[in-house]
Amino acid sequence: MTTGLWENWVLPGIWVTVQLTFYSAALATVVAFGVGMARTHRSKWVRFLAGFYTEIFRGTSALVLMFWLFFVVPPLFGWQFVPMYAAVLALGLSYGAYGAEVVRGALNSVAPAQREAGVALSFTPWQRMRLILLPQAVPEMIPPFNNLLIELLKGTAIVSLLGVGDVSFAAYLVRLATQESAQIYTISLLIYFVIAFVLTRGMRALEAKTKAGIGQKPEKGPGLMAKLGLRQQTELSDKPGGAGI
Repeated sequence: MTTGLWENWVLPGIWVTVQLTFYSAALATVVAFGVGMARTHRSKWVRFLAGFYTEIFRGTSALVLMFWLFFVVPPLFGWQFVPMYAAVLALGLSYGAYGAEVVRGALNSVAPAQREAGVALSFTPWQRMRLILLPQAVPEMIPPFNNLLIELLKGTAIVSLLGVGDVSFAAYLVRLATQESAQIYTISLLIYFVIAFVLTRGMRALEAKTKAGIGQKPEKGPGLMAKLGLRQQTELSDKPGGAGI
């Protein structure tokens, strides 16, 4: 692949993919916390409306929703979405519905005694949510949020169907120009992997920080050398006479 193709198509495509992921994730986060907290509200009508939203957007395709926003909204309302905005809305609303269930589950996992302590201290519902429930629930949300973020990153590839110049669309153009499929699509896979790896490391750092904020130590598994040493001990113990003293 020539330098011109890389600079003119692939690099801008990476930047578009990063922007799509960031904007969609920001919208999905706002939706997830808003709808997820509403799912735990005292009012049954608030819970019903939040649950209705969740079921609607979990049960519809993000791709079809993007097409609906881009092709159906203009005749109905007389104004046209920019492809980028249609993609961000479709991805943010769809993945926000999945995130809302993560928020609801994490909030419900907080021990009831913590809620009762807030009531005993005469905290308002919002104070209980802000000072007691969310600080304990957020660290539990981050691992599933990380999975959703990676799925969102890979889901941005659907925007290429609207002609948005992301990594997938750039790869398609380069393949047409060079008639080489293996090289460009291998590079595309590596690009997605690198972005996903960076996002995962960032989310793990955020998880460690939020756990430290409530006095929890981050979980650490045995290092590589410890694992190798354990494996060697196991192999020696399996040999005849190796387990004796």
